Amino acid sequence: MASSQLMSDKVRVELFWLPLGAGDNVHCVRTNGRIFEALTSRAQRRERCDLYHSALQVHRAGARYVVEMTPAWDLRTLEHGAVCDGPVGLRLLGRSRLFRYEVRRWRDGVIPDQVAAVDSPRRVETDAARATRLLELVPTFPAATWGRDELATGDMWNSNSLVSWLLVRSGHAIDTLTPPSHGRAPGWFAGLCVAERQAAGRTTAAS
Repeated sequence: MASSQLMSDKVRVELFWLPLGAGDNVHCVRTNGRIFEALTSRAQRRERCDLYHSALQVHRAGARYVVEMTPAWDLRTLEHGAVCDGPVGLRLLGRSRLFRYEVRRWRDGVIPDQVAAVDSPRRVETDAARATRLLELVPTFPAATWGRDELATGDMWNSNSLVSWLLVRSGHAIDTLTPPSHGRAPGWFAGLCVAERQAAGRTTAAS
């Protein structure tokens, strides 16, 4: 086997598409997501889609990392690699841990409900430099308010924003990383938009 092939096997970036509300035993997230999509599709005069959120898994230098955005109160384990956080819904509400999200770069971590992932994992073309850069960027993710459009992109800020922002800022191509058939990933465009602004040297309002 060629050395380049050995390296590509050791260094991997994988994208997981998770149905919104997977593992939600009280059906709150799933129900709210369906209401949101029903209203949005009606306003945009299109068919309803299945909603997805995304997470990354990075294999590098013999270690495996899970990169994702989760509720800050979801403490199913004490050590989960949180590196930054932000408010949910409104900045004022973010004073309470119940209304904050956290961004994880979790070595040997797990993706909750990974078994429910659709058309996943999606292998992202990468190399050691880009995979390393992706991991280094995680703590610098703009801590805009989840579910809002504070950065004026025309799209909400959420877990999909994290994934698309990281991939673009670290030099990965995302053109083929579309959601599963008949699916939609709100927030994906927001991360892409902010990443491109930063690459062009334009400032962002995130704090």
